[in-house]
Amino acid sequence: MTEPMPDSGTDLPVDTETAETSAQATDAAGEAAAGAREAHAEHGTRPGSERTVVHLLRHGEVDNPHKILYGRLPDYHLSPLGREMAEVVGEHLADADLALVVHSPLERTAETAAPTLARHGLTAVVDPRVIEAGNKFEGRRFRKRLLLDPRRWWWLRDPTKPTWGEHYRAIGKRMMAAIEDARDHARGREVLVVSHQLPIWTIRSVLEQRPLWHDPRRRECNLASLTSVTFVGDEIVDVTYSEPAAHLYAHAAKTPGA
Repeated sequence: MTEPMPDSGTDLPVDTETAETSAQATDAAGEAAAGAREAHAEHGTRPGSERTVVHLLRHGEVDNPHKILYGRLPDYHLSPLGREMAEVVGEHLADADLALVVHSPLERTAETAAPTLARHGLTAVVDPRVIEAGNKFEGRRFRKRLLLDPRRWWWLRDPTKPTWGEHYRAIGKRMMAAIEDARDHARGREVLVVSHQLPIWTIRSVLEQRPLWHDPRRRECNLASLTSVTFVGDEIVDVTYSEPAAHLYAHAAKTPGA
């Protein structure tokens, strides 16, 4: 039987859900939402009726032939197909009223942002709050024996947090803070934030009040996809999802974090 593969350069696969883990997932969602509310409270609110859109863009395909769970490791760059995806997104956003482009400190997000920056004549802002989630398995090739090694069982004690990596509460808090800062900078216009699959999916799940424990392969956050958060003033009125590079997915490598 083929081993299940994670869909991000950070995650381990989770295949089954029980009544117990479902209840734990609800608790995890509550923790992440609490983190997001905490970030919101720290930033305060400003009155207004401006319509502002913050687009959360997942990076394009990464060159990862050895199937490494690369997480936050440096020197993982876009593949040629990933660069093509970035160009497609740049064209897709050519008419967007972008006031700001933000990306994480990792090379793959900088490379994904580059075509859009060039089209709009903007200089990128690097924001460490939108970086990939931390992971204790970082740098290892995904193999089933990773999960069977007793030395690592303590890491895997609670997949709903998850205990092998950064907790959902922390991800939700930092992503919300980054999104609100971007919104405040670009009131009445649009922002592009280039990030990673797990942080984007986590904050979308928080905003849509969805349990956070899930099978990573079932996320709706594909390569070079856009999760767009629309604000009127400080209030979120809509969250939408689109895949401008969907026509290229058939050629993408089926590797972790592709």
